[in-house]
Amino acid sequence: AAGKSRRFRGLICHRRSHERETNWRQRVLTVVPQYNQDRARWANVVREDIANTTKRAFDGRVVGLYREQEDLIPIVLRHVDEERQNVSGLDILQVRPAPSTHPIPLAQVTNGVATGWEDPIIFRRDRRRTIVVQSNPISGVTLPALRAEVVDQFAAIDPPPGYTMEWGGEHESSTKAQASLIPGVVPAAAIVLLTIVALFNAYRPPIIILVGTPFGFVALLAAMSLAGMMIKNAIVLLDEINANLGADKNPYDAVLDAAVSRLRPVVLAAATTVLGVVPLLQDVFWIGMAVTIMADLTFGTVLTMILVPVLYAILYRVRATAA
Repeated sequence: AAGKSRRFRGLICHRRSHERETNWRQRVLTVVPQYNQDRARWANVVREDIANTTKRAFDGRVVGLYREQEDLIPIVLRHVDEERQNVSGLDILQVRPAPSTHPIPLAQVTNGVATGWEDPIIFRRDRRRTIVVQSNPISGVTLPALRAEVVDQFAAIDPPPGYTMEWGGEHESSTKAQASLIPGVVPAAAIVLLTIVALFNAYRPPIIILVGTPFGFVALLAAMSLAGMMIKNAIVLLDEINANLGADKNPYDAVLDAAVSRLRPVVLAAATTVLGVVPLLQDVFWIGMAVTIMADLTFGTVLTMILVPVLYAILYRVRATAA
């Protein structure tokens, strides 16, 4: 690729990858008449006339449509196959100028016929020429692992002036998908906070609940689902603490009894969810979400059942009762 309007994108490579290729494919051999402007001007022939003539002779022009039941088959006018295969006869190809009815040989307005190599397909993105460098990684290696090994090497490349490099493919799609979720996360978080404050009519319970929510998940979708589950567990736990306090239990016993009573249902719910995603470990597409749910739900459950009662005791100044 050459020119300031071109750029590289979709660089998905790996030192253990194989079958690296680009999307421009192989160049093809073309036949190009060498236009002679001086002689063509005397004959009143322009480049468009030569282009129309060669297109009609070799590619053909659609002059009508033939209907066969429900199909419309184009009727193409062009030279017979024998003449189209004979490149040496290109000099005697008859060119008819637009304002005239008398054709002239192609050799009269050209300096001959040359051959050259050109790209049959030129891909563009945002109206700029773009070449995609891609490869097929070995089985069992995920995209984040592939990119992590080569991202520093690509960052060290200094492209010539006018060239840029971008990451495409699955990385680009994943980035766009995550960015599209951001506008909905902010109002969702605000609604969750308002709901929690409305349930407990206080500001300290939301602090306890949100601190106990696990963050930093690899799969954003799994993170959002698990955050909701952890918030639900914390809400139920705090509600049971309030119920114990309403039953005239001292604060320390209320917190301890609520944590013990909620331990079994929370652990069982987490265990069934973890076991339910085990079959996804064999799927290449869903393995990231499965591992995220299994690891973070296990950690989040322990965090909820330990950190939430501790934070409640700290914020509400609950002290252990004498034995």
